[in-house]
This record gives sequence, C-alpha cells and structure tokens, in this order.
Amino acid sequence: MNEQNQKSWLGRNWPWVLPVGCCSGCLIGILVFIFGIGATVFGVVNEFMDASPIDDAVEIAKQNERVIELLGENIDSEGFPNGNISMRNDDGDVDFSITIRGDKGEGNLVVRGIRSDKKWIYEDLYVTIKETGEQINLLEKEKIPEII
Repeated sequence: MNEQNQKSWLGRNWPWVLPVGCCSGCLIGILVFIFGIGATVFGVVNEFMDASPIDDAVEIAKQNERVIELLGENIDSEGFPNGNISMRNDDGDVDFSITIRGDKGEGNLVVRGIRSDKKWIYEDLYVTIKETGEQINLLEKEKIPEII
C-alpha cells in the first residue's frame, strides 16, 4: 500500500493566500485609519459650525431691518468661519467673520465677544455689505420713545 503525503491546504494555496491576506490586512488598516480621521475631522467641524455664537450672530443679523433690506429675506451663513472660537468650560471668547447671503446680496458678519457664565457678551457684531461696503452695527438698540 502506497501512502501519499498530501500537502496541507496552506501548502497548496500559499501563492494566492499570502498576497491576498497581506493586501486585505493593509487595506482594512488604511480604511480604518482614514474613516477614523474623517469621523474625527467631521465631528470637530460639525461642533465648530454648531457653536452658539455663530447661530446667535446669524439669527441677530436675520432680524435686523437694514440687513434684510440690503441682503433680502432668506439670509443664511455660508462656508466656514474665518477666525477663532475658544471655549473653556463656561467661559470663552470669539473673534471670527463669516459670509452671509440673502436673496439680494452678500455680506460679511463680524463677531467679537466673550463668554462668561455660559452667556455670550458681544463686543463687536456687525455686517459689512459686499456691494456697498456699508457697515451695519447689530448691537445698536432702537431708540425707545420717551413716555410722558
């Protein structure tokens, strides 16, 4: 009786298992790295864009009559803010500008302020209209009529 020694599965298939196994492992590692970095960057950008001073400033601009007159009704921010927002627990500071656009035109919203006890206090808050260069101060209160 002749007994044949048959090679193991790995012994018979090593020419294709080795490259496929190595490439798959590397590809999975690269994908995990890319998606991990991508998720982190997306989370940071999303957190930055959802920061309260951006929303507050755009909302204040949307309610200003002169801004509505020059930019139109559907005012919204575009792109990524240029500057910095720094938050530490309940305190922080902001100094940035962001493009806002309406039906009629475009402007640049400038925001500078500090955060104290979870409340933003704006030092500068104005819109510069792109077409005319006019600056609209959003911190000015309308004069309250005197009651006699």
